[in-house]
Amino acid sequence: MTESTQAQQQLSLGTEAARNLATTTKTVPQMQEITSRWLLRLLPWVEAKGGTYRVNRRLTYQLGDGRLTFVADGDAVRIIPAELTELPVLHGFDEPEVLAALAGRCRQREYAPGDVLAEFGHPADEVLLIARGKVGLAGQGAYGAEADRGVRAEGEFLGDEGLSGDVLWEYTVRAATACTVLVLDKRAFQEVAEGSPELRQQIADFTSGQGGPRNTHGEAAIEMAAGHSGEPELPGTYVDYDLAPREYELSVAQTVLRVHSRVADLYNEPMNQVEQQLRLTIEALRERQEHELINNPDFGLLHNADRDRTIHTRTGPPTPDDMDELIATVWKQPAFFLAHPRAMAAFGRECSSRGLYPQAINGYPAWRGIPIYPCSKIPVSKQQTSSILLMRIGEDVQGVVGLHQTGLPDEYQPGLNVRFMGINERAIASYLVSAYYSAAVLIPDALGILENVETGR
Repeated sequence: MTESTQAQQQLSLGTEAARNLATTTKTVPQMQEITSRWLLRLLPWVEAKGGTYRVNRRLTYQLGDGRLTFVADGDAVRIIPAELTELPVLHGFDEPEVLAALAGRCRQREYAPGDVLAEFGHPADEVLLIARGKVGLAGQGAYGAEADRGVRAEGEFLGDEGLSGDVLWEYTVRAATACTVLVLDKRAFQEVAEGSPELRQQIADFTSGQGGPRNTHGEAAIEMAAGHSGEPELPGTYVDYDLAPREYELSVAQTVLRVHSRVADLYNEPMNQVEQQLRLTIEALRERQEHELINNPDFGLLHNADRDRTIHTRTGPPTPDDMDELIATVWKQPAFFLAHPRAMAAFGRECSSRGLYPQAINGYPAWRGIPIYPCSKIPVSKQQTSSILLMRIGEDVQGVVGLHQTGLPDEYQPGLNVRFMGINERAIASYLVSAYYSAAVLIPDALGILENVETGR
């Protein structure tokens, strides 16, 4: 008997025919974009009635965010003149011609790793504007040994104190990588000031105290007496408030979901088609919501960290020492770290190389008892660098909070509603899906960022 004959003499029902009488076991539609969304889970959500959340603070004398922006033309680098107002002495100065003159006086210098840009104890007679690269600061310790004073990187500056007075460098500035630096000489600055009464007045206002005494955080001081004896006259005081507090308006992520009525009518068993379409659409909206909370240029956390709370890695990869420095920026009740998975892997390699094995919390590594949660929304640059965030959360501890509004018309989830828009002439039903959200940093020391974290080394 041939093999083809055996195939024709089937003795039992085949699986292909049997499937016509069987109901397959199905899953709901799967989606790779869905992540754990730890930021949305862990942030305490505050009601923003009226769509706006105002953060009232004690009066603070702001000096800008301290970040400079440069323009590159091949190997040549120049600073945008308006960016010079980030220097404390020029904050609020609004004379474009004068700023352009100062920008034109900046000279470009290139440094190799290990080169000294400024020496401890020498006059600070020039401002260093770092356009590319990273520099390390080394001061003098209590017993004469060299003491680490941190790292500065692209967009930051050093030596601005010398523009308004005679000061000495308090540390040695040494290039940690190849650096491109723009230098504004004090003599050139004074030459421009001689021809500009407005700039001279700006310098005078700055050196006179900018509005009154303040504490170490830049807030208007509250006068008091302590440790006195006898009956001295006690100072009178009051707490001054910021007259123009920051207001956060709720942002929105929206889309229109379309479902043909024939699909909704005939293909709802065993799974409701509209429900599954809506579920996946909402998942995508929530992913976008977390992305905006991290990256939005207005309220995103990466763009709202205070200059003093933004630090850089010493050597590139995130080391335990770098994580300790980050904790020092948010030392009052830090809640959790947030890092890209590749940054977490880089930190794990650094720990392994030192023989350290961090404890685990909720299945994720922790450092000093603070859990490190993954977040793929934190960007990784083309140079394979990323950032690690550390935050304190909650209104009661003046931390970071999420903002939403509940009780919306046709609310489907807190802060998210689904509104039926009707059926068009092609029998397609439309649903408007909207998520409303924002985030607020109540005081600057609630959020710290470790920048320039190398993930590929």
